[in-house]
Amino acid sequence: MGSSGLPRSGCPLQWSSATFPTTSMLLSNRPPGPPPPLEGARAWRHERARVRGAGRRGRHVTSCFFRGTWLSPQRRIFLSASPLQRLELESDPERSFAMDSAVSDPHNGSAEAGGPTNGTTRPPSTPEGIALAYGSLLLMALLPIFFGALRSVRCARGKNASDMPETITSRDAARFPIIASCTLLGLYLFFKIFSQEYINLLLSMYFFVLGILALSHTISPLMNKFFPANFPNRQYQLLFTQGSGENKEEIINYEFDTKDLVCLGLSSIVGVWYLLRKHWIANNLFGLAFSLNGVELLHLNNVSTGCILLGGLFIYDIFWVFGTNVMVTVAKSFEAPIKLVFPQDLLEKGLEADNFAMLGLGDIVIPGIFIALLLRFDISLKKNTHTYFYTSFAAYIFGLGLTIFIMHIFKHAQPALLYLVPACIGFPVLVALAKGEVTEMFSYESSAEILPHTPRLTHFPTVSGSPASLADSMQQKLAGPRRRRPQNPSAM
Repeated sequence: MGSSGLPRSGCPLQWSSATFPTTSMLLSNRPPGPPPPLEGARAWRHERARVRGAGRRGRHVTSCFFRGTWLSPQRRIFLSASPLQRLELESDPERSFAMDSAVSDPHNGSAEAGGPTNGTTRPPSTPEGIALAYGSLLLMALLPIFFGALRSVRCARGKNASDMPETITSRDAARFPIIASCTLLGLYLFFKIFSQEYINLLLSMYFFVLGILALSHTISPLMNKFFPANFPNRQYQLLFTQGSGENKEEIINYEFDTKDLVCLGLSSIVGVWYLLRKHWIANNLFGLAFSLNGVELLHLNNVSTGCILLGGLFIYDIFWVFGTNVMVTVAKSFEAPIKLVFPQDLLEKGLEADNFAMLGLGDIVIPGIFIALLLRFDISLKKNTHTYFYTSFAAYIFGLGLTIFIMHIFKHAQPALLYLVPACIGFPVLVALAKGEVTEMFSYESSAEILPHTPRLTHFPTVSGSPASLADSMQQKLAGPRRRRPQNPSAM
């Protein structure tokens, strides 16, 4: 070591004024001995800046100090934390004490779990709690897909203009991954630049309104069964137009009744609960409503469009989860009902549990609209069987179960579409190959369905001759056999 008191790495073994005569002066007249623990990441950064500004010798001391020989537990955690955890430490210094206790106390639950420190001192989840959380997420994902697919059939045959579905074309499907990537990256930059509290406050108000409307639309068919027959139900219409006279254009034309107002009031109670408490049950009620409405009202026009959409989002999901930390950062920072959550410590803490497993709504809606398309294809075959619907539904269960299994084994977030897309597309195609119906599957057009309320021209007459003869023949058909009105003798 030599007389300088330095090891080969160049860092001091003990904090001593004999070894470094100016150390105590550079570090605010700190007494000899180990440095006292700093209070959070902010104090550490402030001290590091002071030392760096004290000259070249100070930078050398900071270099030795930074390399980890004399780091307090708070400093070690801050240096080894991910960028997201560093942002959380800087915004809330008190979290550093919780992380410090998780490392310094060998009997703490987080240390015993052996997993990465996540900023909280929570006991490890039991196998029963983990199984309950994963099973509940799987069940909550299946409910909106199943009932949303059934309601999509009724929606396509409905007569209410406000419930008409939105058709996704192949052009929309090709552009969707690009638009989703820009939106995701924009949210990530917003969270990096602006205050997270203000962004989440704005998003909470936005999803508060959307959640109330979605939940009201979801429970309306169910609540109609509980109203008595003599319930005074009045019809209302919300009409918002632009312009006047012949240039008047409808912007909003929404028809509703008294029963819808009752459903809206019940949904508002859930909305206020979510806005004030951000409770996970209220979050899941809104998330289930969003998912079911998405599967019901978003229709793919054919199977090829569905393959384009799922294939593009397959690449999108893999890139943003494995290639960067953007999606995980946004998912953890985004306080909005865009994901289903279920606590893994529900058995220990009850409804106040806070260790959540989560599933994004995109992993439900995107495969769900493809499964709903296959249900409508089954109905168009008029064979009284739902082979492709049940096949794709079972494929979704298999894909999501495989996602949960791999995520549990490798302890890392997994892009669910990596497993769901091959399963949801591959299984029905294999069934179609076995039954010899691949051509019928890919030639099916959902938007070209002949619905009972939509008049369609089913055949074209063969016409020959001049335009004058064509006009005469059309007039003869229109004036064809008519039922004559009986004449009243008294009128003669």
